[in-house]
Order: sequence, then C-alpha cells, then structure tokens
Amino acid sequence: MSNHDWSFQTKLLHNESKVDRGTGAVSVPIHHSSTFHQFDIDEFGKYDYARSGNPTREALEQAIAELEGGTKGLAFSSGMAAISTAFLLLSQGDHVLVTEDVYGGTFRIITDVLTRFGIEHTFVDMTDLHQVASEIRPNTKVIYMETPSNPLLKVTDIRGIVNLAKANNCLTFLDNTFLTPELQRPLELGVDVVLHSATKFLAGHSDVLAGLAVVKDPELGDRLYKLQNAFGAVLGVQDAWLVLRGLKTLHVRLKQSSESAMKVAQFLSENPKVEEVYYPGLSFHPGHETQKYQADGAGAVLSFKLADGEAVKTLVQQVKLPVFAVSLGAVESILSYPAKMSHAAMPPEEREKRGISDGLLRLSVGLENVDDLIKDFAEALEKLPLVKKESVR
Repeated sequence: MSNHDWSFQTKLLHNESKVDRGTGAVSVPIHHSSTFHQFDIDEFGKYDYARSGNPTREALEQAIAELEGGTKGLAFSSGMAAISTAFLLLSQGDHVLVTEDVYGGTFRIITDVLTRFGIEHTFVDMTDLHQVASEIRPNTKVIYMETPSNPLLKVTDIRGIVNLAKANNCLTFLDNTFLTPELQRPLELGVDVVLHSATKFLAGHSDVLAGLAVVKDPELGDRLYKLQNAFGAVLGVQDAWLVLRGLKTLHVRLKQSSESAMKVAQFLSENPKVEEVYYPGLSFHPGHETQKYQADGAGAVLSFKLADGEAVKTLVQQVKLPVFAVSLGAVESILSYPAKMSHAAMPPEEREKRGISDGLLRLSVGLENVDDLIKDFAEALEKLPLVKKESVR
C-alpha cells in the first residue's frame, strides 16, 4: 500500500517526517540553527541559511503539500505573510478580482498596499459567475477566492471560477483557512495557489501564528519560493513544530467541531431572537448545494445576525463558554464581532454594503460538549428582546 493509497486521516500521522532517520525520533526535531556549516567549498549542502530553508520548516512544508495534493508547500510567519507574498506575483498595472466579503486583513493589503504599487482591484460577489466574468479585464492577472467567505460564509463555485480564469489567462488564489484540506482540496479543482492561516484549524490550539501556501505547478512553486526567500517572512522553527503537532489531530478536531457547528446553527436558526444564520450546512443557505458538490463538509464556522449592536453587547456579556476574541479554529469555541475585530480594517460603509452589520457575530465552534454550548447560548438569548425574522425559511 503506497502513501497515495492512504486516507487523509492516516496521512495526517504518516508522512515523510514521521520518523527522524538519524535518531528514530517520532517527533520532528526542532533545528534551532540560523546557519549551516558547509563541508565542501565547491558544493554546498542542502541548507545554508535558515531564511532560505530549515529542516523543521521543510517538514511542515512537505506535509501541507502532500495534504493539499500539491508539489510545493511554503510556510510563513502568518496567514497575512503568506497572502502578501503570493500577491507579490503581481506587477504594476495588473488587476486582481477579489471576493466581496473577504477577510479584513486581505482587504487592507489590497486597498492600502497594492494600490500604492499600481496594482488595481475590483471586489465582486464571487457567488455570481456572470458578475465575475463581466469584471475580468485584459490586465486581470489573479482571481482571489475565499470560500466559504469570512464572515458571511458565502460559497463560491470553485470550478466555475477556475474555468473563467483559465479562459482569461489568470491565476487563481484561494484562502482555504475555514475548511482546510480535510474538507476542501482546491488544487484538485484547478486552483493555482492555496493559502492558509495555519494559526486557525491546522494548528488548532490558539498558541501559534503561522501561514501556509501550496501550489501544484512546479514552476509557479519556484517563483513563489523565490519571493518567500526574498521577502523573508518565514515561519520560525518552534512555530513550525507546533503546527506539525496540531495537524496530527486535525481530523478528529474538525469532525467533532463541524458536527457541533451544524447543531448550533440549527438551534440558532430556530431561535426567535436570531434574525439570520449563515452556515453552508443548512439546507436554506444559498451556497448549500455548491458546498456539498465541492467540499466534504460545511466546517466549524458560522455567523448569525442579531437585531443590532446593543443585542450583540448583551449576548457577549451573557455567554459563559466561548471566549470573546479575534481568531477561530481552536479547541475552544471563539465568538467574534467582525465589525470591531476581523473586519475593523474595512470602513463602516464598506462593511454595511457587504452585509457585515453591527448585529453580526461569528462563531467558531470548538470541542466543548455541544449540548453545553447550546444551553449557554439559549440562556444568553433569553436576555434579548424578541425580533421579527427577516426571511422566511
């Protein structure tokens, strides 16, 4: 049985780095070395300087490449470092199409930084392929997807976008943070660059900051590696080791968290105090069918809308179990307020335009007992005034 015949669950534990060949250690060694001795002046070894390559970081890069089905993985100091370095593939005069309700940090790099280098952008509802097609220009070089999107969990038809991109000679980038390769493998659907904030589900314990990029095309991989080496925002070895350790339990963590998220989403959708629930696992979610077709699950992140900012304030004060914090994808449930957290970099008028209202909360479901979570939310919601549902299920 070859490595390629193993299930994803098994590959999380059994890869090239599972045993150190020199010592037999079953944990990847942490190489705290910034430089490497060269034994031959005419022929240098594989490693010379840690920015260019480190055995510990390389073990993680190989692991994520295999899990995503790519040829090259690259580990960065944060998710935004991975995204920013990928955008360095663009040049002055290029144009990028971007998912409308993209993560706030991505919005900031596109609007505040890329514009200063003469790189144009258009935000588009990526769920509407006709709208995407109509916004492609002769100088469009990248179509940037985030699916499900942050924070409204909009689902983009990946194959549809890939077909448009190939017809117009564009690269496709996809932020796969919410689902990870456990649930969605964009390279298999034709995407060129897959990006992750490994801080989230991949590491999974709110104790590391890390970013990853994976490509299938070796030539593109070489180009991205040169940018990683030049830009230098590489992942430190201790953090690389923590992500490797987190990966080992990704399957069991995401399985339970996703199952719990579905139950919490169903509970919230039936609660009279909640105006709207955004979760691709719900049959009435606009992207439900597309999600079923291109992914192996709906993930562990959902959002829901309360009446207003005051209702949010009351709920946040009342819930006991979730931490109220930035980030997601951890063993503990994390309740976030996009307007003041993940999307604070987005001007209020831009947030409102995208439906990121002052009443919107995002929940990343952790590993608590789901009945305890639901009970906690039920008791907190009882403190809120009754609202009228906006939509008919």
